[in-house]
Amino acid sequence: MWRARGRMPTKVCGLTFTAYGFDVSTYYRREPDSKRKECAWMFKGIGADEVIGDFGLVGGGAAGLEIDRYDLEFGTPHQAFLLARSEGHSDLMMQVNEEIHFTVRGYYGGGDENPMVRADMIYYKTPNDGALFAPGSLAWCGSLSHNDYKNNVSKLMENVLKGFLKSGPLP
Repeated sequence: MWRARGRMPTKVCGLTFTAYGFDVSTYYRREPDSKRKECAWMFKGIGADEVIGDFGLVGGGAAGLEIDRYDLEFGTPHQAFLLARSEGHSDLMMQVNEEIHFTVRGYYGGGDENPMVRADMIYYKTPNDGALFAPGSLAWCGSLSHNDYKNNVSKLMENVLKGFLKSGPLP
């Protein structure tokens, strides 16, 4: 655990490990930041209210296995945009052990009752025209090939990669 060694993963990738579970994977819903002009280019071709990644090879969705969250206290950069958040995790998606100091019903339970159990998708710019995009889920890649790559996870990744590869600064 990097956090226990004083090396916060949020300093590298903007997200912190929050939960794990190996039963089913879920999906994302867009957050208001995804509609801002700085971020809207990533969602071209994806509906404003469209569920993202409710399919895939890893547990049937794009948000699962091990998931990461946006957390300013743990070092998510303040300029990071919260693009989307997962929902619908089962009781078997549990918050990481290093955050559980005692058991309290309704707070430290599984994904259906714990607000810390979620995958957050973020984007932010870095110096020298760099940027970071992180979907916050190990199951994300398992959704790319669904329907012969004709799906909203693949479209989002295509938009992000094309944006990152073009010359000049990102929007």
